[in-house]
Order: sequence, then structure tokens, then C-alpha cells
Amino acid sequence: MPMKGQGTSDLREIDRWDHGVGWLAHPDETMQRASHAVEIDGDVWVFDPVDAHGVDDLFAEFGDVAGVVVGLDRHKRDAAAIANRHEVPVYVASWMTDVADDLDAPVERFGADLADSGFEAFRIIDRAVPPWQEVGFYHDAYDLLVVPESVGSVDYFCARGEHLGVHPMVRPFPPRRVLSRYDPDRLLVGHGAGVPVDAGDELRTALGNARRNLPSAYVRAFSSMLSN
Repeated sequence: MPMKGQGTSDLREIDRWDHGVGWLAHPDETMQRASHAVEIDGDVWVFDPVDAHGVDDLFAEFGDVAGVVVGLDRHKRDAAAIANRHEVPVYVASWMTDVADDLDAPVERFGADLADSGFEAFRIIDRAVPPWQEVGFYHDAYDLLVVPESVGSVDYFCARGEHLGVHPMVRPFPPRRVLSRYDPDRLLVGHGAGVPVDAGDELRTALGNARRNLPSAYVRAFSSMLSN
């Protein structure tokens, strides 16, 4: 199983609900890079997308694409290609550096709000060493939280018995303070399937167990890397 899939393949749906859908562009890859489309008043906002056959038909089920969002400095993925195809900008947080330089598409910056989407945008992590700039998104009307990287459900994020885990690089010092401000019903993540109900409980558990379960999580993450 490759760590990261290459080229354009057939997608697998995840996280489908009344106002959106997620997909894995390379379902067999170890990283399980998850992308999401969220519909708000007929506009579709696309988060950290990896391109795949049929993805435009997926968007069309919910409306017209209004923008493509990069939530992590390493998640430029196929944002520019999809934005150009739908003639919309790529949205990047105003405080994220260097990201826009590598995007071959029009870029719009945002601050505390993601344009007129209704999403509140907030810093999860902003550090230079090792480089990590991550912005989270919360939509009050949908009780929806989007966390691009700090937590995920893929195997190498999770210790034994965990359904949602903290990224191995931030387990020793998880962003507990900023994420604990939210108690969402639904959670979308950048690696693996999200949590469709009572996500606040799962999130608090993951953050609370991050250090306690660190040895088990690191063993599992190391095993995942060795198997590729």
C-alpha cells in the first residue's frame, strides 16, 4: 500500500450528509488524504482537495463551487487545479506565509471569517520549527468543525483502541486549549473519515488521551511506516 497515491483515480465517498460530502481520491493509500465539500446557501466550499475522477459531479449535487480552501500549509494538494476549473479563487488565511507563492491560481486572503461562507476561521497551530501553519473552521448553523491536520482517524494517528487520534508530531503538546473551545456535533478531518455525531466528545477524548496514549500511538505509527 503506497504512502501517497499518484495521478488521478476513482474516488471513494466518505462523510456524506445533507449539506456536504467528503472523498478519498486514493482510497488505498496509507495517508488517507480526505477532502471535503460543504454546501452553504447553494454555494459549495471545497476544503483541501485531492483531485479525482467524478469529483466535479460530486460538487454539482450540492451547487456551484464558490471557493477552494487551503487549511494547512502542506495541503496545497490540487487546490489550484480545481479552483481554475471552476473559475474561483483559492482561499488562504492572511497569516499563512509562503502558501500562496506556490499556487498557480487567483488567491483570496481571509481573516477571522472565511469570506461570506459563515465559517469562523481560527489558528490551530502557527509555528516556524518544524513548519506548521494550520487554520480550523467552525460553522455555528451546522455545528460543524473542520480540523485539517491536528486530529484524524487514520491508523497512524491513533493509538490502539482510539477512533480519533492526535497527529504524531503534536501528540506531546496537542492544541488542546484552542480546540477545546468547540463542542461540535460533526467533525471533518484531513486524514480519514470524520465523526458524524457527538464529535465534541470524541475530540475531547482524543485531546485528553494524547500524551497518555503516546507510546502506543508511536508504535502504531512506526508500524504503518514500516509496512510501506
